[in-house]
Amino acid sequence: MTATTLRHNKVDLALHTLADGDGPRLLLLHGLGERSPREVAPHIEWPGSIHALDFTGHGDSTIPQGGGYTAEILMGDVDLALEHLGPTTILGRGLGAYVALLIAGARAELVRGAIITDGPGLFGGPSGPTSPLVAEVPTSTVSTTPDPFALIELSRDVRPDDYALTFARQAIETSDLESPLAVAAMGRPPWLERVVEDLVLEPTTVAAALAGYSR
Repeated sequence: MTATTLRHNKVDLALHTLADGDGPRLLLLHGLGERSPREVAPHIEWPGSIHALDFTGHGDSTIPQGGGYTAEILMGDVDLALEHLGPTTILGRGLGAYVALLIAGARAELVRGAIITDGPGLFGGPSGPTSPLVAEVPTSTVSTTPDPFALIELSRDVRPDDYALTFARQAIETSDLESPLAVAAMGRPPWLERVVEDLVLEPTTVAAALAGYSR
């Protein structure tokens, strides 16, 4: 496994290459509190290169001082990875699945399919504003990943279902793929349920989605 460092504002992001190949590229996005895998899981069959990104405050990426985590910050992480990799299929797990949906709408020309799967952080926070949470994390403890601020803030990240639907519609309307979104998650948080119902997305499996996007 090799790693490339990408600079996102004041954060150094770790983009790992898990497998080389001349075919289409695949990017793995991990769940909340996780890190990129060290090797390709046996169930992932892909003909081209396989990469994995450590989000800000996770894995081998660095930690911003004082938190301030949102799904949009992580979407910026992925945007930078896509700028480096070029057109890429994304396999997102948990929090990474939500970010995959957002970036599929924001960068439809670069995302060659986004696969949504179960994992930590899939549900996120409420669908609307709630009472604010003031979290105090001693600076001395924020030296290794995952950043405690990330775990607290991203688990409460507000995810309005109409907001997610806007990005999903953007992906479908602007992508040249017939099915730019593939839902392989069993969990159905409100944002994902709205996307599936309004856009009439048929559930699939990771294997089937990978096979379809690898062509």
